[in-house]
Amino acid sequence: MSEFPAKVSTRTSSPAGAPGLSSSAVDFQFLKSLFAILMIVEIVLGCLVWALIADTYYQPYPSYGWVMFVAIFFWLVTVILFGMYLLRLQMKLYMIPWPIVLVVFNVSATVLYATAFIASAASVEPFSWPHSPDYNRRASASFFACLVMIGYGVSACLSIRAWKGYGSNAASSQATVPNHA
Repeated sequence: MSEFPAKVSTRTSSPAGAPGLSSSAVDFQFLKSLFAILMIVEIVLGCLVWALIADTYYQPYPSYGWVMFVAIFFWLVTVILFGMYLLRLQMKLYMIPWPIVLVVFNVSATVLYATAFIASAASVEPFSWPHSPDYNRRASASFFACLVMIGYGVSACLSIRAWKGYGSNAASSQATVPNHA
């Protein structure tokens, strides 16, 4: 019993790979990932969608109001998520199940962008004179909405794979835990 205090270590340390302990606030590894590249593509093309529609006289047409809502909403949320992942803020909000949040976000973005693409493409001809500037902008917005929809679809597939744990090995993640048996 007298040996007990000599065996206890009171020194504290942090794990070597703990998130948020890096000297850099920006996650440059995230920028190299396919997920980040897809987010950048979604941000750029989504901005094109709503900018092209906003440059036309769309207010009297409800279908273009829907396209604007979907494009601006998902553009803003994607910019916020990109900033969070770039600055590693999701590590500080560890109580949020980020894999599930990303699956729900990307799947809903894919579905709603599909409806926006269909609404935009179906409304180009009835509400525009062929080959007028509004016609060309609306047709271009429909094309870019299709590309953004595909981008969110690929992101949804990647998010589902990450959520289900494809590519990870449960045995290797347990190999670092010491066995005291």
